[in-house]
Amino acid sequence: MQTNLLWTGIEYYSLENCLVNTGNTGNEISSNIIGCFEQKIYSVAYFIETDINWQTRFLEINYRINNKENKITLQKDACNNWLFNNSRTDLFEHCIDVDISVTPFTNSLPVNRLKLLREQEAKINVIYINIFEQQVKALQQTYQRLSDGKFLYKNFPNDFEAEIEVDMYGFVINYPSLFKRTTIIQTIE
Repeated sequence: MQTNLLWTGIEYYSLENCLVNTGNTGNEISSNIIGCFEQKIYSVAYFIETDINWQTRFLEINYRINNKENKITLQKDACNNWLFNNSRTDLFEHCIDVDISVTPFTNSLPVNRLKLLREQEAKINVIYINIFEQQVKALQQTYQRLSDGKFLYKNFPNDFEAEIEVDMYGFVINYPSLFKRTTIIQTIE
């Protein structure tokens, strides 16, 4: 199945076109974002591969802020260790998911992977990528399923929380004050 999504970024004043290809062995996600934040024009292109259980196996981000370009890669090796820009690191040892600051898509990774029941909560470790601060670090987050389509998301180091609305596929519909989905088109191949 192929899902084509379009999100409008409210705080990041952006437009994102995300393509999710779901197959028998996992998911491939490719996306392009353009926007303007704090007087900086930016573009972000990311590619994510997951296994069938939505566990991230590979991530590549190419981004430009004004005239400065950068690239980040994260990959799991055969022993399930993270490689950061092709070098093995223990910094992300307990992390399964990735979270990119400028997209609501990465919230779909834990939503789909955890398969929480109503009122169930899970604390997770993620690799958080803040494009504007050029930071890549491990942090703790919590997801609690409030209803079929609502999750309470908490980010501990920042004391941030939001009620995120998702569809039946776990893709974000509304992330208050940050992102709003404007279009979804699905095709079965």
